[in-house]
Amino acid sequence: MRYLALASDYDGTLAHHGVVDDHSIQALERLVHSGRSLILVTGRELPDLESVFPRLDLCERVVAENGALLYNPATREKRTLAQRPPQSFLDNLRHRGVSNVSAGEVIVATWHPYETQVVEAIRDSSLELQIIFNKDAVMILPSGVNKMTGLCAALKELKLSPHNVVGIGDAENDHAFLDSCECSVAVANAIPALKERAAFVTRGDHGAGVVEIIDKLIANDLSDLDARLKGEPILIGEADGRPVTLARYGRNVLVCGQSGSGKSMLVTGLLERIIAMTYQICLVDPEGDYENLADCLTVGDAKHPPPMREVMQVLSEPEAQVIVNLVGVTATDQPECFASMITEIQQLRIRTGRPHWLVIDEAHHVLPSDWAPSSAELAGQLSNVMLVTVHPGHVSPIALSRINTVIVVGRETGTLLQEFAEAAGLTVPEVPGHDLESGEALIWFCDENRLIARVKLEPSHGEHSRHRRKYAEGELEPERIFYFRGPQGESNLRANNLNSFVQLAEGVDPKTWLFHLKRGDYSNWFRHALKDAQIANEIESIEKDERLPEKESRQRIKDVILQKYTAPA
Repeated sequence: MRYLALASDYDGTLAHHGVVDDHSIQALERLVHSGRSLILVTGRELPDLESVFPRLDLCERVVAENGALLYNPATREKRTLAQRPPQSFLDNLRHRGVSNVSAGEVIVATWHPYETQVVEAIRDSSLELQIIFNKDAVMILPSGVNKMTGLCAALKELKLSPHNVVGIGDAENDHAFLDSCECSVAVANAIPALKERAAFVTRGDHGAGVVEIIDKLIANDLSDLDARLKGEPILIGEADGRPVTLARYGRNVLVCGQSGSGKSMLVTGLLERIIAMTYQICLVDPEGDYENLADCLTVGDAKHPPPMREVMQVLSEPEAQVIVNLVGVTATDQPECFASMITEIQQLRIRTGRPHWLVIDEAHHVLPSDWAPSSAELAGQLSNVMLVTVHPGHVSPIALSRINTVIVVGRETGTLLQEFAEAAGLTVPEVPGHDLESGEALIWFCDENRLIARVKLEPSHGEHSRHRRKYAEGELEPERIFYFRGPQGESNLRANNLNSFVQLAEGVDPKTWLFHLKRGDYSNWFRHALKDAQIANEIESIEKDERLPEKESRQRIKDVILQKYTAPA
């Protein structure tokens, strides 16, 4: 399964006028029986929720108080995720005439029209507090606490990735947590702004909408919604000026080419971009070719076979990226070692949906032509797999039958495609008779019967690092230059490399700096002009942190740039 959990808002989503009807409860029971988890994400205080919803036993976790409290119904354990404002703050609110003030473990809440008095009380208290609105409700929480942070805490306890979660809600305070889920859903009665940003809007309102999405989950794991999901696909390269991409989910890839043709550089680039999207990879490396892949933990080495317990322990953490080094396993034993590994990895995938991508280098070593899985069910579960080989014809036909995308680099592309097609039982389309240049690939989307003869590959980070000095000190091409222009175009400050960008960033006025920061211009520059997705993602997180003072945002972005582009290679 792809989606292992449903994170649902309570009021206005699962509940109507505070009550969950029997039809919705029956759907929740079906969800749990399907092997998925229910996580309730609500602004309510826990005692209040317990008084209106007696079926908390269906929930794996409850995120209450708009992200400030985490509750485990099975053990009745509560964990506060922030510190409650002091009593003096509540006294200040009451002194200002604010009635209907409630205080939970962390949250302080009241109702419209007291938001002005709340703002004044926060200002006078010198506390780092924020206001979150939910229709007429006015919720006061420590800065940075919201439903998204609470959901992330719940997923960390459950060792689940947000990429395996569907979120559903209806109101203003649901934006952040829905954005953090792989698939965001709004019920029919949701506010227009939430509907605009959601991947899917249900036909039914309130609980009927939740029932609708549960039925879709159980029927087909939301496979019919894939095209609506937000987020960029995985970039392979470009052809005729247009990007050539790979869907984040549902693709099984074969990368083939002679030794020295650039397979490793191609795969490294793809993996870097997958990791940057925070998907988990497990790379099986029979020859130790990927020891230097950034942000990955390697299990096993030339002298020690990888202990399976350690491999699974590392993979149990959603943020971990794992390389399984098989150099310490003899060539004759590698297929058997891999067979035991793949069984456990597939069981982990059933429980957690991870690793999101299973990459098998030198696939002909561990998946030889006579390989057969222990069960037909296991073969059917081979999804989001990337096989890398010099000899497609030496790889198991059962494994090749799952391939829907073939990427060929180097010479004799037609021969390699024919070798794959014969093993997989497919017919090869007409292939141009030319060899590919370095940095080029031929791509065949088998399930679409679509062939792209020449794709200019996007370089890996390793290749980007060769350009560090040029980007830092040289003269960028005109289309790569950054301009500080300001909100009215009153400035025209030209950053022709990263050193000049850093110098200008220190000196521009706050209005100009914040104008570009809030528009996401800095991360977009790195992502699209400098083709550095890793730095772009780091800067994007700084841009989105509304708590950061203007001076600190400058310093953090400067530090990110200097660490990569001026630190020793």
